[in-house]
Amino acid sequence: MRLLLPLTLCGALTAPARAQEVAEPAAAAEHAGWLDAHVELLVQAIEAAGIAIIVLGGLAASAWFLIQLARTRAAGVAYDAYRANLGRAILLGLEFLVAADIIGTVAVDPTLQSLAVLAGIVLIRTFLSFSLEVEIEGHWPWRRTRETGAVSPRPRDGEREPG
Repeated sequence: MRLLLPLTLCGALTAPARAQEVAEPAAAAEHAGWLDAHVELLVQAIEAAGIAIIVLGGLAASAWFLIQLARTRAAGVAYDAYRANLGRAILLGLEFLVAADIIGTVAVDPTLQSLAVLAGIVLIRTFLSFSLEVEIEGHWPWRRTRETGAVSPRPRDGEREPG
């Protein structure tokens, strides 16, 4: 009997510690599930915003094109503005879609396979964005100052203001 009493007490003293060890991973898993669900909702909201920007921007660009065409009857000028406005809407929508992909991959499913898929998606969308920007502006981005004659509004770090 004396031998059983200490063993029972030891078992009774360690049982709450074991119960806490079991409860902590369950609470951590519940917290992770809650966080994943909310991040997934956030990702879906950002994706929906990106799609809405593309669709609404396309509709607005189309409406503006028709208005300009009816007012000026200069089809070439209206068409160029239409393409530029439509391209801007697509570019902005793509930025939202890339942001949603990054958040979804990094926060919800950070595996090597999902990161590789993300890299491919970002690469394709970046190429599309770059191509659209060249199409809208009519020149390479690094030729912007030469083509437009614009100067930078403020000096960069370490540069002096002209004058």
